[in-house]
Amino acid sequence: MPIYVDHDERRKQILDAAERVLGDEGLDQFTLRKVGQRLGGSVTLVTHYFPSRGALMKSMLERTLDDAHTMRDELTAIQDQHDRLEAVLQYFLPIDEQALAQERARVALVSHRNVEPAVDEFFARIEPSMRDVIRKGIEEFVNPDDLEAMVDLVRVWTSGMVLSVIEHPEMWTPERQLQALRHFMRVIELPSIAAR
Repeated sequence: MPIYVDHDERRKQILDAAERVLGDEGLDQFTLRKVGQRLGGSVTLVTHYFPSRGALMKSMLERTLDDAHTMRDELTAIQDQHDRLEAVLQYFLPIDEQALAQERARVALVSHRNVEPAVDEFFARIEPSMRDVIRKGIEEFVNPDDLEAMVDLVRVWTSGMVLSVIEHPEMWTPERQLQALRHFMRVIELPSIAAR
């Protein structure tokens, strides 16, 4: 009797392993063989779903974009403006192992911009989606003339938090990240937040 394989779950496992390999070892050491080894199998375990490193990287990009679009859509269901902003900020923080692995993989790609076309495409497509998530979370707080500047501020803060967590994970526990998030929300003094 054949063994049932949940192909969607297997793709997710491969993408998770790929992010960990990329984040732990960098792009130069990012191979399908190492991803297969991380899963406890061989390269064919990966190539059955992703025939090349480029196809795997493209799927990693698509998953990140899908997550951002899902988050943006979920924000519209959050009625309270304060809760919506907090959800946006928390979305960007690596407060669990999977989020930390994703951010470590993203940071590993930064030094390969302008060298590898897939990396350039990754960043060219990711940034507008991330800014769109932020915009959706803060647009009701901010004068339209100031919206893009506030998106810049929030993006810089979240990116800085990510780098701090990657550099010092022992210091930046999930609790401390959430404490910093709440403090940041008070510091930026958006009208509805300042009233709380």
